[in-house]
Amino acid sequence: MTTEEKVFHCIMCPMGCELRATVEDGVVLRVTGNQCPRGAKYARDEITAPRRMLTTTVRIAGGVLPLLPVVSAAPLPKDRILDCACALRNVTATAPVRAGDVVAADILGLGVDIVASRDMALR
Repeated sequence: MTTEEKVFHCIMCPMGCELRATVEDGVVLRVTGNQCPRGAKYARDEITAPRRMLTTTVRIAGGVLPLLPVVSAAPLPKDRILDCACALRNVTATAPVRAGDVVAADILGLGVDIVASRDMALR
């Protein structure tokens, strides 16, 4: 059995608690340092299945700008972020676009849509 302590800062709220998680053979046994339940959940998720939001741009045809800012509608598995970004290189939206419009549905079959994060009018 391998027991280790992982230390990191919670990003779930502005308090930025220093979390200490005791992990044994990949299983989180205990989380301390959190001042709210969200911190404990964040620590467990960060150790077992980390997820991140993806914010980037895609090409847009006919828009007033050449690129459209987009964001994932929900966090994606951290180990798939670069794959998703690479897939978005092949996406071209068509103006006009409204903030919240789906630009790429169910990216890589992960169950998360990529949506426009701003309006883009026609040229």
